[in-house]
Amino acid sequence: MIIRALQEVIQKRLFKGKAILVFGPRQSGKSTLVETLLKGMDHLYLNGDEADVREALDNTTSTMLKAIIGNKKIIFIDEAQRIPNIGLTLKLITDQIKDVQVIATGSSAFELSNQVYEPLTGRKYEYMLYPVSFAEMVQYHGLLTEKRLIEHRLLFGYYPEMLTKPGEEKELLKLLSGSYLYKDLLMLEQIKKPALLEKLLKALALQLGSEVSYHELAQTVGTDGKTIDRYIDLLEKAFVVFRLPALNRNVRNEIKMGKKIYFYDCGVRNAVINNFKPLSTRTDVGALWENFVIAERMKFLAYQSTDAKQYFWRTTQQQEIDLVEDIDNELSAYEIKWNPKERVRFSHTFTQNYPNTKTFVISSANVEDFLLPPPPSSPAHTTAPYNHSDATD
Repeated sequence: MIIRALQEVIQKRLFKGKAILVFGPRQSGKSTLVETLLKGMDHLYLNGDEADVREALDNTTSTMLKAIIGNKKIIFIDEAQRIPNIGLTLKLITDQIKDVQVIATGSSAFELSNQVYEPLTGRKYEYMLYPVSFAEMVQYHGLLTEKRLIEHRLLFGYYPEMLTKPGEEKELLKLLSGSYLYKDLLMLEQIKKPALLEKLLKALALQLGSEVSYHELAQTVGTDGKTIDRYIDLLEKAFVVFRLPALNRNVRNEIKMGKKIYFYDCGVRNAVINNFKPLSTRTDVGALWENFVIAERMKFLAYQSTDAKQYFWRTTQQQEIDLVEDIDNELSAYEIKWNPKERVRFSHTFTQNYPNTKTFVISSANVEDFLLPPPPSSPAHTTAPYNHSDATD
């Protein structure tokens, strides 16, 4: 069984007087995670997709909740975002039935977060469960095996079904990347044109690794910039894509309002454009590798509980750094290259204006140094920083 990184973290949070919320994309393994965690424990399972569950938990009282929960000490509410007023219900359980631990999962951050933000202030632990990570797979079957499978991961990604049902990846990804992945979005009045949403996803997939312009996207899909902004925001809250903003602090000609958009999963991205061709025949390997590394790095930092701000850097003269991280006001810059033999040069403009920044090159040869926890008593990076003397404009 693949052990999820959050399992031990959540285990330690049980019965601390707070609700536990687990967000994440559909099919990322939230239900399996909680069921594994609660295996052997007497608990009540309620599914928010069921109408009678929604009715029972909507506008309820603590007396009614006590009757529903009975003598159970743990209540697991799956797809909690489907239940109206779920935030108030969770607050009642946490405040009025103090010996009961409530765990709720949701695949729709914009609904569940909005409902629980105010009622559960100071009463909740929140966790994000991504599709399976590189680090989790290394723990499952070892570093050598997982590195051998990196090309496969670039094509088919890390959703659990892609790992457990080999040979069915294409069919499963096409089902996942269809309306199911953003099913919650289509239920909202804000998404009035599903066809437009699909056109936008395809346009974003084709611009992977490139700075995006909402104005150009609007022209491409036939709408306006405000609609593009709103749809991308919703896609991000449904855990389909995420934005990487531009770093701008010191350099006069830095891009200030730029953004790149990546997919949480490379397999979903490839399914959107229906391209599962081998890497040897593709022209987008660099962009796929960049997406893979940035998404996996994001998972790694989240599961390590590291508060990091991530950016890309570019000037109007097209000098660029793929990824810049700010951790405790210390900057690290990363160039991401699929080919470990490719020569990399960091811009003098960047290194001179950010002189204390550590610089690194991430390739297929050393990616584990950045996606796995360091051994005890070892520095955070086992790869030496890049030499600034090799920088260039």
